[in-house]
Amino acid sequence: MKAIVQDVYGSPDVLRLADIDTPEPGDDDVLVQMRAAGVDAGVWHLMAGQPYLLRLGFGLRGPKVRVRGRDVAGIVSAVGRNVTRFRPGDEVFGTAPAGSYAEYACTRENRLEPKPANLSFEQAAAVPVSACAALHGLRDAGRLQQGQAVLILGAGGGVGTFAVQLAKAFGATVTGVCSAAKADLVRSIGADHVIDYAREDFADGARRYDLILDIAGNNPLTRLRRALAPGGTLVIAGGEGGGRVFGGIDRQLRASLLSPFTRQKLRTFVSAERQEDLRDLRGLIEAGQLTPVIDRTYPLVEAADAIRRLRAGQARGKLVVTV
Repeated sequence: MKAIVQDVYGSPDVLRLADIDTPEPGDDDVLVQMRAAGVDAGVWHLMAGQPYLLRLGFGLRGPKVRVRGRDVAGIVSAVGRNVTRFRPGDEVFGTAPAGSYAEYACTRENRLEPKPANLSFEQAAAVPVSACAALHGLRDAGRLQQGQAVLILGAGGGVGTFAVQLAKAFGATVTGVCSAAKADLVRSIGADHVIDYAREDFADGARRYDLILDIAGNNPLTRLRRALAPGGTLVIAGGEGGGRVFGGIDRQLRASLLSPFTRQKLRTFVSAERQEDLRDLRGLIEAGQLTPVIDRTYPLVEAADAIRRLRAGQARGKLVVTV
């Protein structure tokens, strides 16, 4: 099969289209004929091997998993003998840790759910990694309650566009922070207020928020806390900056250490795409409360260009690689 692979860490230039063996499903595995796969910040981090701490788990000198991509949307091609929930021909979405920028992806049964009936494969491919991150940040780490005032930094990106819609579905009043180029998009998906970060300061003290979700940001903790209500919750979802070694992780560590000594709850989390989360998201999508926002699609051979656009911060919502 054809797949996007890499042998060394580096820029998108290290990615190449290659012919590799089609994976063989094990007893608990499902082989999916791919139709589309999403692009997220994790794809860039695994490609670049940054922050360097990441290499301790994913390969010191080069990536252990050569195929990039994790989101899955496609048609079941074959199943292992222990698989009971799916059969060949089923349309599914989910994740494949062994890589999904390929003609076929192999993954465990419990990493897949039936594709939402009202989504295309391209739309479904945008959901798993980014929507699960938004869900975990708001519901699990943030413990969002109906009626709360929520501030979402990075509201116009892949995770942010899901977070805005989820917060509204959970009954919150939502303020999104984004660039001027993405302001209309953020309003169109339900944000009650939009702040252009180049013209307004969300931390000027004019308003305090019950919950702040900071998506891959680099704002200092002191600034974020100025915008947080005295008993509010700050959730840091990923991070950028902080150098090649820590890559922003140091900010999360400082938040965890400080949290016990303040009324404000400062939290971080590691997102995992669980089967029950995919099921919850599918229910919201089929009920019309959550719709993936697709900026552009790219053919498999142009996956590197999709990652370049993501890294440049240009994407309005999600980028998707089609197969």
